[in-house]
Amino acid sequence: MRKTITAQLKAAVALEALKGEKTQAQIASEYEVHPNQVSAWKQEAQAVLVEAFSKKRGRKARENGAGEQALYEQIGRLQMELDWLKKKSKPYL
Repeated sequence: MRKTITAQLKAAVALEALKGEKTQAQIASEYEVHPNQVSAWKQEAQAVLVEAFSKKRGRKARENGAGEQALYEQIGRLQMELDWLKKKSKPYL
């Protein structure tokens, strides 16, 4: 039967490895995982941390830009509907 490893356990192992207070072999024996897995999770955590700090501002700007674009599209649609209704509501002479 295989051991199920949760995300919390992976995070705990990666944090221990990032701290550098213990060797990878000590961490592996403490959490009962293979030392290669400790090193893989540490590298993955480092990559995710770099990504999280580098894209934080850019992501917000893109989200604001996408929301702004959607609002302009809605304004355009509503303006067209209003013009159409004004045209249709004029009485025939």
